[in-house]
Amino acid sequence: MSKLKKLTDFLKSLKCRLILLCILIGIVPSVLLRAGMLGSYENRAVSIRTSEILSQAKILANQIVSNDYLNNAESESAINVQLEQLSTIYDGRVMIIDEEFHIIKDTYNLDTGKTIISEEVIKSIQGEEISKYDSQNRYIEMTIPLVHVDPETENKRTIGVIMVSVSTDSINLNLEYLARNTLVMELIAIVAIIFVGTFIAIHLVAPFHAMAKSIEEIQTGYGDDALKINAYTETRQICEKFNKMLGRMKVLDDSRQEFVSNVSHELKTPLTSMKVLADSINSMEDAPVELYQEFMSDIGNEVDRETKIINDLLSLVKMDKSAGDLNITNVNINELLEQVKTEQIRLRKAEFELLQSQINPHFLYNTLDAIVWLADVDEVKITLAFTNLIENAVKYNRPDGWVHVSLNADHQYFYLKVEDCGIGIPEESLEHIYERFYRVDKSHSREIGGTGLGLAITRSAVLMHRGAIKVFSTVGEGTIFNVRIPLNYIS
Repeated sequence: MSKLKKLTDFLKSLKCRLILLCILIGIVPSVLLRAGMLGSYENRAVSIRTSEILSQAKILANQIVSNDYLNNAESESAINVQLEQLSTIYDGRVMIIDEEFHIIKDTYNLDTGKTIISEEVIKSIQGEEISKYDSQNRYIEMTIPLVHVDPETENKRTIGVIMVSVSTDSINLNLEYLARNTLVMELIAIVAIIFVGTFIAIHLVAPFHAMAKSIEEIQTGYGDDALKINAYTETRQICEKFNKMLGRMKVLDDSRQEFVSNVSHELKTPLTSMKVLADSINSMEDAPVELYQEFMSDIGNEVDRETKIINDLLSLVKMDKSAGDLNITNVNINELLEQVKTEQIRLRKAEFELLQSQINPHFLYNTLDAIVWLADVDEVKITLAFTNLIENAVKYNRPDGWVHVSLNADHQYFYLKVEDCGIGIPEESLEHIYERFYRVDKSHSREIGGTGLGLAITRSAVLMHRGAIKVFSTVGEGTIFNVRIPLNYIS
């Protein structure tokens, strides 16, 4: 079974196809050349032989007519000798036929005095000169009319025919000899072509084998060296694409490892805090109720934080699935945004009231209430995205700051703009803000309550809807998020 597989693999390989291509390119022309040479030689030899015989036959024809041979065949010994010589030299047969189709002379002495009627003789009696080559029976046959010209009137009359049939055995013997020699040369050429084709194929395929070997070595683990096979433009392009893919795989692997590490850290931190608080309570004797209440409140906060991280992780996992998991419905974007605003105000009301003197963000909404914007979206996921954007605008604002939320649309998209006058995002952090667990202000992240997953969730939700999100920010001045989502979902 393994031998069969190896054979199948070889037959499907580029090497095999290159060898076959070289063989075809070499053999087909050589076969055609050999056939052409043999055919050309045969036609040339037959043509020369026909011309020679025709020339001799015409000379005899003129002598036959001038000496009135048809009526004095026995007395014209000189012509008879010439006829015999022609027959002997060319290993053929000569017949003289009169206009009555009687055979006056037959150099074979077989049919003298008999009558012959054939298509060729009839046409020659009518004045037509005919010659043909029968390659199967190996002979050349020609019929030449015997034309008498009246010296007084110059009228022409066919009085008979000279028919010459000669063997082409000598031509065929030479043709067979030439065929044998050319066959030997052809076989030598084929063998040479096979060796040359195999050598070329091996040489041409070698870079691909080297590439496969390098890739196999890389499979054992990510090495520092990139794939470099620059033998051809194609191999260079493949190497470039492979190296890019390898780079992305490394980044993905590093990201995956970092993600696991971050998840472990983020989940472990609240658990550690709760463990410390619980151990502290258990180690105290006769601790006052107020202290117990304070510790239990801290534990509750840590539980809420743990729950928030888990919920965000679950949301992110759902976002990572295909867009086929979207529950698309026709949603009033105005009402959805108003619900998000109301919920944010409700959640932050206590903080606003408590820190009224320190922080007082003003919500400014421009939703163009005169127009109702309807869009095909997954309401849950889009709500989560809008909530994260507005929540971040509130969290990272400054005292007496404001949050400006605007909604607009055209015939194809609706646009959400969330603008604040908060702390802003450093330029070097802009390209990382959508990464999981990435925080711009790590020192205050715990106090603010973020998990570092909000913007990753938001971006995934937007992309699932075939939308786009852009950010513009200046440190100390504020941040602007622009979101564009199609009104009609594109599957």
